[in-house]
Amino acid sequence: MTSEARARRRWRPARGPLVRVMAASAVAGALVTLTACANGVSPEGSRTGTRPATEAKIGLLLPDSVTPRYSTADYPLFKAAVAERCPRCQVLYQNAAGSAAAQQQQAQAMITQDVSVLVLDPFDRQAAAAIVTQARAKGIPVIAYDRLVDSGGLAAYVSFDNEKIGELQARSLVDRMRALGLPDDAGILEINGSPTDNNARLYQQGARNVLKTTGYRVLGSFDTPGWDPIKAQQWASGQIAKVGADEIKGVYAANDDLAAAAISALQSAGVATLPPVTGQDASLAGLQRVIAGEQYMTVYKAFKPEATKAAELALDLAAGKSVSLPTTATTATGQVVPAMLLDTVPVTADDIADTVVKDGVFTVEDLCTAPYAAACERIGLE
Repeated sequence: MTSEARARRRWRPARGPLVRVMAASAVAGALVTLTACANGVSPEGSRTGTRPATEAKIGLLLPDSVTPRYSTADYPLFKAAVAERCPRCQVLYQNAAGSAAAQQQQAQAMITQDVSVLVLDPFDRQAAAAIVTQARAKGIPVIAYDRLVDSGGLAAYVSFDNEKIGELQARSLVDRMRALGLPDDAGILEINGSPTDNNARLYQQGARNVLKTTGYRVLGSFDTPGWDPIKAQQWASGQIAKVGADEIKGVYAANDDLAAAAISALQSAGVATLPPVTGQDASLAGLQRVIAGEQYMTVYKAFKPEATKAAELALDLAAGKSVSLPTTATTATGQVVPAMLLDTVPVTADDIADTVVKDGVFTVEDLCTAPYAAACERIGLE
């Protein structure tokens, strides 16, 4: 287990309703007027004499546009959390659209625009270290959001227990394969996330912690560049042609989009009875595949507590307050970072009503549209 998993002191979000946020139109570089409620004291090592913290600028840098959560959840939830606390701050938002070079340019622009704090979800964990170095040279604290940066000097890290997510996915897959009575040497395809994403490294590590205790064989493993489902589907199709569809008894897919890619490849190859396929993020499309019986499970991550905590920390740092977090995380290069790691929940068809529907992320009407009405009735989701 990594120190991220060993040292954690879990914080479980309350089961109160999560506000479902519709997709925000986030124009690159958009300047959104928000709130700030702070005392104006500069944090140690930060710039002084620029503006009071009640007028601070917070930079939010997100990594890609292929993952729906960034536009539908993280950005609007972060914006709302800042707005609730403080009326005169500005949030500068950019999405790197899957480009480390673009994220570097976006960060430089925010530094030039005199942001008080950067909240950074890196597209490339190694390349983003330069962003941290440049920000710190200007006295700007950096919060790693959702993904770690391979850098020392981070003010904080807010995410989920990512190694545990991989363990949850693999355990669900193994349990399902055993329930189906599959032989001990049954074959699995492993479709991991982006090799530049620290979280993908941890998901894979957690999954392999479980898979290595079984006799199941990993027929092939793929690290998906940029989490691109098109590339994942192409690889999966090649593996089906190489090993034969009948040999694939399970698919470890790191998120819902990669699960969709694997399912599409299997269906295109004429597979009528799909093997169990894992996922992550509890996206609408992913949950509907779970309802339909195409995807076995997903992982529900409560994005609102994650975005809210990051916003609170950013405002505290802008105000010069010291921050205290319950645990630490360790980067791939060995740096220890103060951390808040949230818990997650595995979701199968039996769990949808008691998780995402109960928390208000999606309604039954959202999930049970006409193509899924019969499947919803079959699993009692009404």
